[in-house]
Amino acid sequence: MSKGFASNYRIVLLGFVVLASFAGVALRLVDLHVLDRDKLVGFVDRARRQITVESARRGDILDMRGDTLATSRSLIVLGVDPQALRKEDEAKWPRLAAMLKMPVEGLAKVFSEKTRAAAPDDKSEEDRKIRWTKLSEEVEESTYDQINKLDIKGVYGHRTFRRAYPHDSMAAHLIGYVNKEGQAAAGIESFADFYLRGQDGWRESEKDGLRRELAQFRTREVAATAGYSVVLSIDSAVQHIVEQEIAEIVKKFNPAKVSVIVSEPNTGFVLAMANYPSFNLNGYNTLTKDEMGSMRNISITDVLDPGSTFKIVSASGALNEGLTTPGAHFNCSIDSIDYKGKPRRFMRDDHNFDHPLSVAEIISHSSNVGAAQLGMLLGEDGVYHYARAFGFGEKSGFPFGGEVSGFLNTPDKWSGVDITRIPAGYSISATPIQIHYAMAAIASGGVLMRPQIIRQVRDASGEVVYNFIGSVRRHVVTTRTAEQMARMLEGVASPEGTAPMAAIPNFEVAGKTGTAQKLINGHYSEHNHVGSFVGFFPASRPRVVISVIVDDAKVPNGRIAYGSTVAAPSFKRIGEQLIQYMDIKPVVEPGRNLLVMDGGRR
Repeated sequence: MSKGFASNYRIVLLGFVVLASFAGVALRLVDLHVLDRDKLVGFVDRARRQITVESARRGDILDMRGDTLATSRSLIVLGVDPQALRKEDEAKWPRLAAMLKMPVEGLAKVFSEKTRAAAPDDKSEEDRKIRWTKLSEEVEESTYDQINKLDIKGVYGHRTFRRAYPHDSMAAHLIGYVNKEGQAAAGIESFADFYLRGQDGWRESEKDGLRRELAQFRTREVAATAGYSVVLSIDSAVQHIVEQEIAEIVKKFNPAKVSVIVSEPNTGFVLAMANYPSFNLNGYNTLTKDEMGSMRNISITDVLDPGSTFKIVSASGALNEGLTTPGAHFNCSIDSIDYKGKPRRFMRDDHNFDHPLSVAEIISHSSNVGAAQLGMLLGEDGVYHYARAFGFGEKSGFPFGGEVSGFLNTPDKWSGVDITRIPAGYSISATPIQIHYAMAAIASGGVLMRPQIIRQVRDASGEVVYNFIGSVRRHVVTTRTAEQMARMLEGVASPEGTAPMAAIPNFEVAGKTGTAQKLINGHYSEHNHVGSFVGFFPASRPRVVISVIVDDAKVPNGRIAYGSTVAAPSFKRIGEQLIQYMDIKPVVEPGRNLLVMDGGRR
């Protein structure tokens, strides 16, 4: 018989259940904390531990005066965890869609896709759940602040940086670009990537069930290091002048290609380099396959026959070796001449000369016959030696990839007529930058400089880390020879020269025209030409060297695209603007006679 409210049986049963429950809990605790401890701790650690990468800000690219040519924008990559979305937040979706500039239906579709098709051998439902879907790669910081105020659970983002080019296509071939994967692809972006890219940081911490960081549990943290900024020698104002002039050339002559280079003669620093065709740095990924060629820096990658601009080589060499003087005369009305016991036929000149020409006149009138005779004074080995000394047949040392060395055969491979062709700029190919720096060697007093494009590297605080200075490649001719050549090259821009349209009133302009037939299908074309003018001023105290090279210009009425027609006027217009911008002072007095030198007219 029971005593009280419960029988002995019920008390015993209840006690047994209680003891069994505690025993079960104890066994489970032993299992969790002893038997499977390492496995479970590892699982919890992986679930809670979080390593967050902090992207480094890439350094800026600046022009010589501090104008920004390339920079990094701070943006948010926004995404959603569909598993964390709440029903009560659906009313906020239209506002989120508006901020992201996407249709509400599209946003709702993304939010509703919570699983993906699993592999045939994957039986885990958990592995099929979508935990992250990207909504936008380029959300502005201010927009992200507004998105956070909506407080839509499951929508979050992380900071990244995207490259931006404030001037679009300006100096595109020099700057290069960074693709969406953060890889530097060309130009300074690629060449100076070591300085620009910085070092990503990271931190190791824990997160709660809502994926929020528990900052108090951070164990390790390495701050990101911003990249250095690179200061170029490019001047945006000069670059703009050059690119505007190229646009005028294209509008007037519809050429296949144009290349214009401006540099400092005594340092080798490039002030401007522009090409046609070009492209927009902010839209590099929108180019079609046919437009990809516009990304090539033709100033260093494409070759052409330099034509008469090459005549400075044989003239300088003959003067430097003491084989002739500026006033020495040569018969330039002949068709051929005996050389090494064989008759050699000359290339014809555009004009007939009824009197012997001085060396100065050979340059100012651009006589092919005269240039060939100067080359014969040097001989094949001499012409080759000076051509190489001026930088032809070898890379200039321009710091970007893609530069080619051009084509210059060794004398043992010359044909019988090459001694009459090469001194006039044929049977040889060169890049625009080789032609430019060959002329710059005259402007710098006979010194061939290495092209320079970077002036400084600065850290994030603006302190200078490294200064670049001019780099000499070699001495080509004596200072006296360079001065003689400079005075003779003034005759080219005189009324008696081939390019009076390059003359700038009251300034000493020295330069050389070039008009070369293009080699098409193995033959020189009489209808396709490369017209050029390469020069510097003031001649006796050079401040700038300017090259204008126009490939296959279409001149009205089917006329020949002479360098004097398609390039020399652009040289003058660029020069006149640089006089104002760079405050270049004239050296000579108005009315000074530049035509008489050592008895020879120029």
